[in-house]
Formats: sequence, C-alpha cells, structure tokens
Amino acid sequence: MLPEEARELRAITEGVRAEFESAGYGEVKTPTLEYADVLARGELGDVTPSYRLVDDRGAWLSLRSDMTVPIARVAAMRYPADSEPLRFWYDRIAYQPVPALQGRAHEVQQIGIELIGIPGGDGDREILGLAARALDAVGLSSARLVVGDARLSETLLRAVGVSDGVIAAAHDALLAGQIVKLELVLGEAGLSVTEVERVVGILRTRGSAQVLAEHATELGDPGAELAATIAALPEAERARVIVDIGLVRDLDYYSGLVFDAVHPALGEPMGGGGRYDDLVGRFGADRPAVGFALAVDAVHRAQTLGGGA
Repeated sequence: MLPEEARELRAITEGVRAEFESAGYGEVKTPTLEYADVLARGELGDVTPSYRLVDDRGAWLSLRSDMTVPIARVAAMRYPADSEPLRFWYDRIAYQPVPALQGRAHEVQQIGIELIGIPGGDGDREILGLAARALDAVGLSSARLVVGDARLSETLLRAVGVSDGVIAAAHDALLAGQIVKLELVLGEAGLSVTEVERVVGILRTRGSAQVLAEHATELGDPGAELAATIAALPEAERARVIVDIGLVRDLDYYSGLVFDAVHPALGEPMGGGGRYDDLVGRFGADRPAVGFALAVDAVHRAQTLGGGA
C-alpha cells in the first residue's frame, strides 16, 4: 500500500470512526493472536478455517478471522452481565484463508461496531441506522442495505416438513447461490414440483418490506419482527433497505437480523452484520448482541468505481 492509497483509506476510517464515536461507541482492541480453543467456543458445526501456529508452551494459537467472536469474549469476561449496554467500535485486520485462484486478499481491514445488551428491534434499528450513516460518511449514498433474518428460511422450510439435514443442505445451496441444487435438495426431500417452485420462489424474493407482508403466513414471527423493525426506521434509512428473504450466513452464530452493505459498482458486499444473541453466552452469561463491519478496501473500491469520496 503506497502513500496515496494509504491516505484515502485513512480518510475512510476517520469518517466512519467519527460516526461511531458520535453515537457513543468506544474503541476496543483485541489481540491479533488468540488461543484457538477459546475462539472455538464461538463456533458451531464445522470449524472456520484459520491460520494457526504453536506458541513456546505448545498451545495452539489462531490469527483472528473476524472481530465478532473476540469482542463477544471481551464482553463476557471483562464486563458484568448486569452492566449497561456495551457499545464498541474497532478498526482491525482480520486474517481469512482464501481458496486458490480467487484473487482476494488474505488480510482484510475491518471497521465496525458491536452493540451488546439491547435485544430485538431496538438494537437492530440502531445498527441499521449507523450502517446507513457510515456509508453516507464515506460518500456512498447509492449504497443499499440488503436485509433478511437468519430464521426466515428455516421457518419456511420447517413449515413444509423437511428435516434438519435438508434445511442445512438448502442453506448451503442458498449461500452458494446454487438454485438448481436447492431445487434438487427439496425435490429429493419429497416435495412436489409445485411445492418446490413455491418455496424456491419465496426464498429468491427481493424487494421492499412489502414482500414480508405478502408472505407473512409462511414467514411467521421472524417475518413479522423484521417488518416491524424496518417500518420503525426513519424514512431516509428505510429507503435504503432491500429485503432478501433467502439471505443466509456461513457463520452459525447469527440468530436473527442479517444484512449486507452493497454498492452497484461492486459484485460483492462491502460488509454486513447481524444479530448473534447466543454467542456471548458461550464465554459467560447470556447477553443479546448485534453488530456490523465494513471492509475498508471494498469501500475504497466502491468510491473509486462509483464516484464516492
């Protein structure tokens, strides 16, 4: 990274930091290296790939691959469960193994926030609002927030009677964007052709919050909660929201709201986040939590290609 680019990236982080601090968030820094067995508490299912090494006493260490798990550990271990809501911001490097030939960086500078201790719609709205204001602060007024809920697809699939294994396979197909595979998974589970088309059609639905009302019966309480959260946003922030019923995550700790920050100049999200009410409790007392992060380099590319500054 040469001086000109470094100055531009610093301007991004300074603009976003100002928004976070004006909202009452304080900076937190966690170690680059964490004990692997401690980070593993934050994982369900398959262990997330990471860079590992052995220290001088034989213990396995991991380079952090995201910031949410380390900050959940800090909240549980350093703050009493009955303390006031915690508002943290960070600007750190995450180290993420990347499959060969993808051309993506292994070191990702992330700037983000974690809100711990405020459940449900109140916390979700705070995070969505700050995400919108952070994008405005870096000149990306055309960016949008693609919003869903980790429970929507599961609610829909359970309603048609498929097993946990089928739900997991369907989520994998959604995550990879493999719609044909999704149709095959549901067909092999015994759904009729008509039912497969109906379910897949709902999972592929994007649009305004009106799509949640149109499928309210199939989406149950999670759909109603997400609709209420969006409806209570200020008009300017609500206008940035695109609902994606089939939005899922490859991290198992998400328990509610999930969202991506997207820009028309890029082919992939610049960042995202969501609710993880069950994560802090893996390190101590249960506490509701929600957060998001932006990849600084992706924001910079969006500015360069889309005219933001």
